[in-house]
Parts: sequence; structure tokens; C-alpha cells
Amino acid sequence: MTEQAAYFFLQMAVILLACRWVGALAQRLGQPQVVGEMIAGVLLGPSLLGWIWPQSAELIFTSESRGILYAGAQLGVGLYMFLVGLEFRTDHFRSRARSAVCVSLAGMIVPFALGALLVPWLRQVPGIFSPQLRYFEGALFMGASIAITAFPMLARIISERGLAGTSLGTLALSAGAIDDAAAWALLAVVLATFGASQPMEIGGIQIGAEVVAIGGALLYGILVLTIGRRLLSKLGRKAEQAGGVTPQALATILALFCLAAWYADTIGVHAVFGGFILGIAMPRGVLAEDLKRKLQPMCVVFLLPMFFTFSGLNTRLGVLISPGLIVVGLAILLASVAGKGIACWAAARLNGEDNATAMAVGTLMNARGLMELIIINIGLERGIIGESLFSILVLMAIVTTLMTSPVFELVYGRRRHASLASSPSPSDV
Repeated sequence: MTEQAAYFFLQMAVILLACRWVGALAQRLGQPQVVGEMIAGVLLGPSLLGWIWPQSAELIFTSESRGILYAGAQLGVGLYMFLVGLEFRTDHFRSRARSAVCVSLAGMIVPFALGALLVPWLRQVPGIFSPQLRYFEGALFMGASIAITAFPMLARIISERGLAGTSLGTLALSAGAIDDAAAWALLAVVLATFGASQPMEIGGIQIGAEVVAIGGALLYGILVLTIGRRLLSKLGRKAEQAGGVTPQALATILALFCLAAWYADTIGVHAVFGGFILGIAMPRGVLAEDLKRKLQPMCVVFLLPMFFTFSGLNTRLGVLISPGLIVVGLAILLASVAGKGIACWAAARLNGEDNATAMAVGTLMNARGLMELIIINIGLERGIIGESLFSILVLMAIVTTLMTSPVFELVYGRRRHASLASSPSPSDV
């Protein structure tokens, strides 16, 4: 155990330095820090470090110490989804509900249709899907993978460009929130049904595992977002009175997060769902802002790099050298860009947005970022997909995320969105 702990500290030094350095380089090139960290995770795996220095798997990322790395990665991504839930604002829907729903539906229907069309072909390619995967499960998983949006990244770009409250900012945030909520819900269905052939016995009654998972997730969501939200409001009032989150309140909230993650994992979905729903239910105001201030640095700087690296250790870009897999990768990338970006652009245009705004919406919605990595890591962990498809989807996540900032600047323009940010849109008046 002592040796494993020593390896863990060595791993963390390498991971933190690599993520900071590559992240800083990404920022100099006009990309978000998270893009550099995603790339750093891949570089630390067999795709680069393991290729030029095969002994790295024995000297740094040993199989014995990966268990600790995995636990830290799960904690990091679960806590991150809790923070995403804290930023999930329902007030965006009220001002642009019709347009947001149309853009979101287009950004889901087209990717799911393309996913359904791709699955019969992909199931014939070795190493893509599990042999036990049923057609509808594969279609839902591919649809969710193509349809997901990097909502936190989208929100950050809108905030940094001064577009919060504008027609574009409100529309993109609303559509992204609806889109991601639906994608996560459908992924939960896949996780609940895949491999759930063995019934569970509860109180002497045999119940299908998929019924336990879906029913348990629905029950949890309803209770937390109704009764739970009212009970949690007491923590919000105490935070307002104290001017922040006290140590006792922080310990209580973190304990609730751990229980939520444990419950979600136990019923057969995934820990991230528990944290995400709990974050949505948390009171806004002083409590939410202070929680983000206290938890976000540790989560983003220390814990999430473990997740990026753990993903990178499972990514083998060398498998894409195969001509067959190159074709698969290009098909998935094309389906992802067309199925998401173009569909959202078309829906925005049909709802009366000008071409620049519609193209900007399509560009922002097309970014996958960390959200994609979370989905595909769950898929690999549960045995839904193989390493080949995992590597292809990691590459797709990086490419679509890299595209976002430069394409957004190209189609929207600094001068144009600066002028729109300073004056209300006609549709907002």
C-alpha cells in the first residue's frame, strides 16, 4: 500500500505539471485551458508517452496504482457535475423558450437519427461495440455521444465575450441546458438496460435491474427536486445569514453529495447523475456562489486532471491507423459536426435569427469538451463500447472542442458581438 501511495504522488506531480503546461500553451493559441488538459491526458497515455517511452507504464502509471487514480478521477468528475448542476439556471428558458426548444430538438433529433443509421454498420466492425449490446442501446449511446454539448464551456465563452443576456447568449444557454439534460437522461436509460438481464430481489420480490435503475433514478430526481429542494433551502438561508458557507454546512453538503453519488451508482446508473441532480436542487445566491468559490479550484486544478489522464491511459490513437477505423472515425466526425452544428444553425434560422447568430449558436452547440469524455468513459467502464470507439470519440471530442473558439470568432466577429452585447436585441425588447 505504501508503494502504491508513493506512485500516486509521482503520478500526480506528472499529471499536474503536464496539464498546466499544455493548458497554458492552449490558452496562448486562443483555446480554453480545458482543451489543453484534454490533450495532455491523451499525451500521457500510450498514444505518445507510452509510445516513445514504454517503461512509463511500469515506472509511473503502474497497473497497481491506477486504482487510486481511478477513484480520484471519479471523485473529480462527480464533483464537477455537481458544480455544473449549481450553474444550471431555469430562468434562461422563460425568455427564449420557443426558439431554445426548437434548437435543442434539432440538436437531438438529427444526431440520434444519424446515430441510429450508423449503428448497424458500426456493429459489424470489431472492437467498436460490446457483442451483447442491443441495437436500440447502441443507437441511444451514439445519439447521446453526438448530441451532448459542452455546456460549462458554452457558458464560459458567453460570459467571457460579454454576451450574457443577449439574444445569442440566452438562446445558446437555454438550448444547451435542455440538450444536455435530455442526453444525460437517455444515457441513464442505456446504462439501466445494458447488461441488466439478472433480476434483483427486493423484499422477496424479483424486480428487473433496469426497472430498479430507471425507477430509482426517477424517484431520486423527483424527491430531490421537490422535497429535497425545500429542505436544502434552509442551508441557503443560513448561508445568507452567515455571509457564506460555514465549515459545518460544507461538510453536510459534501456528505449529501457522496450519498447521492453512492445511490446513483448503486441503482445502476452512474455517480455523476446523483451529483448533477443534487447541484440543480441547491439554493442559488450566496450558498451556490460560495460553494463554487470553495470547491471549484480544488476540483478543476487537482481532481479533474486525474480524469483527463485516466481517459488518456485508455486512449490508443494508434488503432486509428487501420484504414477501416479511419473511415469509421471520419464518418463519426462528419455526423457529429453536421448532426449538431448544422441542425442547430438551421433551427435557429427557421426561428427568425439572423445568419451570424444562427451560425454562432450552431458553433457553440457543436463543442463536446469534458462532457463527451464523461459519457464515453462511462461507456467504456460499463463495457458498452470498445477501446477503438473510445479512442475515436476522444478524438472527436477534442476536434469539435478545438473548432469552437476560432469558428465562433470567424462567424460572429469580435466587433459584431461587442456591439450586440452593448445594445438589446430587437427580440429582447
